[in-house]
Amino acid sequence: MRRRDALILAVAAALPWAPSSAEAQRAGKMARVGRLSPISRATDERVFEQFRQGLRDRGWVEGETVAFEYRFAEGQLDRLPALASELVRLKVDVILAGSVAGALAAKGATGTVPIVMVAASDPVTSGLVASFARPGGNVTGVTALYEALSAKRLELVKEAVPGVTRVGVLTTTLNPIGGRLHRELEEAARAMGVQLHVLQIRDPGEFEQAFVTMTRGGAGALLIGPDPMLNTHRTRLVELAAKHRMPTMYGLREFVEAGGLMFFGASLAHMYVHAATYVDKILKGARPADLPVEQPTKFELVINLQAARAIGLSISPALLLRANEVIN
Repeated sequence: MRRRDALILAVAAALPWAPSSAEAQRAGKMARVGRLSPISRATDERVFEQFRQGLRDRGWVEGETVAFEYRFAEGQLDRLPALASELVRLKVDVILAGSVAGALAAKGATGTVPIVMVAASDPVTSGLVASFARPGGNVTGVTALYEALSAKRLELVKEAVPGVTRVGVLTTTLNPIGGRLHRELEEAARAMGVQLHVLQIRDPGEFEQAFVTMTRGGAGALLIGPDPMLNTHRTRLVELAAKHRMPTMYGLREFVEAGGLMFFGASLAHMYVHAATYVDKILKGARPADLPVEQPTKFELVINLQAARAIGLSISPALLLRANEVIN
């Protein structure tokens, strides 16, 4: 009887419909994904829904085969390390970390739990991965190339606001990519004959004064880069830009959807869709070290004509023709 049973098991294992080890694990244990977000729950919901849909498209059912543990820093980046440690203590199977700050906090909290970064700019220089092709360690995911796009954003601002010679740059003191972003911008500004007025703020209470300072300093346009604190308070910043009649280029599409003037870059929502493929592979047994980091290849220019009319700005037909989307 024992020989017959062994033969039956061997044949069953060879059949094409035999469940894989990953499927067997999913059937017996619910996977747990830790969401480490540098922004607020309300601000995060739209892009995270793209991620959830990506997992659903790959067969994961929330509450049955996968569960999520959420931690939100509310734009306060110094809270990220403690939140990352909480997720590690909960023994999640993988951490989905937004921004380079979130990914660095997660990596600081664990060298073993897989980490999928999203919109983490310049991960090699930041020390998150060894290289794009061979990440090594426990981190992989999707980058945003924010610094590399700085010059193009400044160029588009000059085209949208002809004759502008001084451009404000709003960022925060805790943003780990702030220094590199400024260096890229300074080099581009010199080549274009533009002066930059860089303002680093510590908390949202300084927003109003920042706009006053830039206006009095003669800034004719403004760049607001990808920063978790600024993204958390994007509605307020869009309102202040309108109030001070300041033409503003944003580093995230969500600002334009909130009423801002212009955006150029990769879609954050698309990054989260792609992040779902990484989490899916890792939950099925893949190692982060073996999954190459993805760089965006599609960029879009979005112009909000409603915002332009509100501040009395006329966008040239040539620039409008180059836009991927125009909001009327």
